Amino acid sequence: MFPARSLIRAVPALSRGFATSLPKHGAGAWAYRASPPKPSKFTLYKAEMVGAVMWWWILYHLMTEPEHITGEFPYPDPSKWSNEELGIPADDED
Repeated sequence: MFPARSLIRAVPALSRGFATSLPKHGAGAWAYRASPPKPSKFTLYKAEMVGAVMWWWILYHLMTEPEHITGEFPYPDPSKWSNEELGIPADDED
């Protein structure tokens, strides 16, 4: 009657529910509908150190090498461009 039901019964991976699945590769504690275990103080300090090094790296390179943001070459002065370079027709043309 319903071909989808027979397909689901034929393929065991489709008929298995999410609630019965187990965590793979021992990836920590199972935390369904419960808060996960709190990280250790050492882990928090490591995370703070990695964040501090990351921000030091970004800000140091922004101060010492601003060309990454502003560009490597000087910006041209648009007031020195001619109408022909900008594609503007002459005033006397109709």
